[in-house]
Amino acid sequence: MRASRLFTGLAATAITLLGSVGLAPTSAADKEEWGVNLTGTWRVFSDGEWARTNEVKIKERSVLETWTVNMTCLSPIECTGEVKSSLGWTGSVRLDDFYFVEHVVPNWMPCPNGTFATGYQKFQLWGVDTSTQHRIKRNMTTIAGRNVTKSDSGACGVNKSKVIELPVRMDRIS
Repeated sequence: MRASRLFTGLAATAITLLGSVGLAPTSAADKEEWGVNLTGTWRVFSDGEWARTNEVKIKERSVLETWTVNMTCLSPIECTGEVKSSLGWTGSVRLDDFYFVEHVVPNWMPCPNGTFATGYQKFQLWGVDTSTQHRIKRNMTTIAGRNVTKSDSGACGVNKSKVIELPVRMDRIS
């Protein structure tokens, strides 16, 4: 009986110790150490000189904008949030191996009948070490990627989506 009480006491102590070590809540400082949160202000340049549609190089207008990003990260691989552009749109941002920023572009493509088709813009982004040009996943100050906008298939009576893709460079302002 005495050994049973001793074992019960030791087991309770072990569980308490393990629980306090292994299940401690994550602090804000720990989250910052993950280095994957893009919260801040970014200069975003979509380069129209290198635009493509259906894998064919075309000439498009370059776009310079400023993004204000507000993200929350639950882990080093799970972040979501909102992006506000200086061009007046607001979109969602999420981390899923790459960063994805998405929003709807009303009246994006003019149709021959005088109406307009909606566009769906998606930025696929990744961190870049500017000295080596290699992809990095933490503590990014420069980001590269693709700005892809496309219409629905069947928009404007054409049974194929219009897709325009531009390379993107983002630099952290603050």
